[in-house]
Amino acid sequence: MGKQTSKLKPRELSDLNIQTNFSEKELQEWYKGFIKECPKGSLTMDEFKRVYSDFFPHGDATSFAEYVFKAFDKNKDGTLDFKEFMCALSVSSRGSVDQKIQFAFQIYDLNGDGVISKQEMLEIIRAIHKMVASTTASEHSGMTPEDRTDQIFKRMDKNADDKLSMTEFMDGVKQVPSIVNFLQEDA
Repeated sequence: MGKQTSKLKPRELSDLNIQTNFSEKELQEWYKGFIKECPKGSLTMDEFKRVYSDFFPHGDATSFAEYVFKAFDKNKDGTLDFKEFMCALSVSSRGSVDQKIQFAFQIYDLNGDGVISKQEMLEIIRAIHKMVASTTASEHSGMTPEDRTDQIFKRMDKNADDKLSMTEFMDGVKQVPSIVNFLQEDA
C-alpha cells in the first residue's frame, strides 16, 4: 500500500460528514493528524494502548484501553481505521446522552451478547480502578471493585437476574445526576 495522502477523498469526506458530528473542515484536520500519527492508515491495539496510557500516566490504563479499542473496532479486524476512530470520537465527544450511554454499554458488554453480566461489570470496574488507582477519584469512595459492582447491580438490575439489559443500564445511568452531567459536557 502506498503512502497515505493528507486529504480525505470527497466520497469518504461526505460519508463521514453525514455519519459524525464533525464538519468537513474538522474531519480534514483530524485526518491530517491521524495520518501523521498513523502513516499506515490504521491504529493497532498496542498503539492505542500507548496513546490511551498517556492520558493516565499515574495508573495502568492498558486493560481499559483494550475494552475501549474493542468497542471502537466495529469490523473486528484488530485495527482502527480513520472512519472507526472518527465515528467513536463523534459519539464520545459530541453525541447525545443516549448515544454516549449506548456506547458505554458496548464497552461494558465484553462478550457482545446484549447484556452486561456481573462478571463483565466487575472486569470493567477493576480496569477503571487500575487506571485511576493513584488519583483522588479512586480514593474517594474507599469501595473495592467488588463492592462497587454489587452497588451498581443493586441499583440498576430491576429484575434481579444478575444481568443488565440496555434499558436497565440506560435507566440506571440516567438516575445518577453526576453521570448525566458528565455525559452532557462537551469535550
